[in-house]
Amino acid sequence: MSILLVTSSPRGAASHSTRIATEFAEKLVAADPSNTLVVRDLVANPLPHIDADYASGIYTPAEARTPRQAEVVGVSDVVLDELFAADTVILATGFINFSISSTLKSWVDHISRSGKSFAYGENGPKGLVTGKKVYIVLASGGIYSEGAAVQFDHAIPYLRGVLGFLGMTDVDVIRIEGVGMGPDAVTSALAKATAKVDAVVAASQGVAAAA
Repeated sequence: MSILLVTSSPRGAASHSTRIATEFAEKLVAADPSNTLVVRDLVANPLPHIDADYASGIYTPAEARTPRQAEVVGVSDVVLDELFAADTVILATGFINFSISSTLKSWVDHISRSGKSFAYGENGPKGLVTGKKVYIVLASGGIYSEGAAVQFDHAIPYLRGVLGFLGMTDVDVIRIEGVGMGPDAVTSALAKATAKVDAVVAASQGVAAAA
């Protein structure tokens, strides 16, 4: 199994989403040494925001692109290749201004390409990135999975929507929430997230044994 880990929190080593997602990926590899891991750190190596050269370049034949168009489309091609090669995708982000990090949004922009990851047909759009399991690891200072603040969670609905549009409909969420509510809340949130990760890893071992 090929695993793609995408981290995006600007908090670096202090990031709860990066920590849990990284531990998750490493546990999956440890559970089955045949698993491979590709890491895309969007903080250490941020993707360029899409611009005019990108917008025109993706619709220009490769042989006719300008050097700048070839450069920016090439970046998108690499990111798409990583995604298509993965069986399991782990996306890690902090809850920033009620949504995802801008670095992760840039990744979404680069993987969302007509004719590559989705196509339009007689029956409307069709996602072309299929057969993948996706886990979203989201850390938030407050509680947004339930209660009055649910309406402010634009991160999970957005990611589920865009991933589903591209064909990735098998999506699970691992929340690390309430980390802004004091040390005890942080400990509890991390413990809950770790327990969910461990349950997924254990289940994957059962599947591997059955195979």
